[in-house]
Amino acid sequence: MITLFLAVLAGVAAGGVSAVWLPWWAGALIGAAVLAGGQFAAGRVLKPRVEARIRGVQDILTNGQKRLKQKMAGWQIRPPGSVKQAQLEMERDQRAFIEKALAEVKKLEPWEKWSPLLRRQVATMRLQLHWQLRDMREVDALMPRAMFMDPMSLAMRLARKIMLDTPPVELKKWFAKSVGRTRDKQGALLYAAYSWALLKRNDLDAAHKVLIEACDRMENETLKRNKDAIANNQPNKFSNAGFGDEWYALWLEDPPKPKVQRQMPPRGGRPF
Repeated sequence: MITLFLAVLAGVAAGGVSAVWLPWWAGALIGAAVLAGGQFAAGRVLKPRVEARIRGVQDILTNGQKRLKQKMAGWQIRPPGSVKQAQLEMERDQRAFIEKALAEVKKLEPWEKWSPLLRRQVATMRLQLHWQLRDMREVDALMPRAMFMDPMSLAMRLARKIMLDTPPVELKKWFAKSVGRTRDKQGALLYAAYSWALLKRNDLDAAHKVLIEACDRMENETLKRNKDAIANNQPNKFSNAGFGDEWYALWLEDPPKPKVQRQMPPRGGRPF
């Protein structure tokens, strides 16, 4: 914001001074050029620093996920003594690297005042990280400042509306607005979440109509199976598990617990 203010101030000043000796339109052009040049220069200074911080956040998340996968792979070879303890350890490790990523995002905050867009980018990153922690109080506080542009973030916003028991009419408007911003198969998760919400409200007809619309718009085996399940009066067979981690990341249903094989005692004797 400070960058924009200073650029506007410089542009107005340059335009005003130029207009003393030049025609008004020439002064206006010079002022606009100074404004654009100021914004460009500020962007050149801020952009590499911001991008470096964002890469740092991405590296923390990527490395954290990699370590979790390595740990799970190790457990398949040498199972832990307690499955429950192993699950708690995974959750603790995941929280640790997400909180580390949040600390890295916080380092971007001093630069927010220099760029109006950066403030919204930072809010969006913080929202996504707090969402992974299921910290919905922070998520709700960040919603008004965050950007929802990609299909996953749009699905997160819709999922939060579902969690808050948004009235049906308002929820329908949110869904229509969100799915209208996606193309082709990008809206599949939105259709999955909205039809799930309708099913939970026992509005089978509406859920079926939504799934018919989805199947007309795209090819998706999970949506097709759910449409057929409702059409055949078998709503108990409705399942969005086919979307995998994308579905469970919305927190509308608890993900299945990771399977960790137990250490079996040797046949014919007790374990040492």
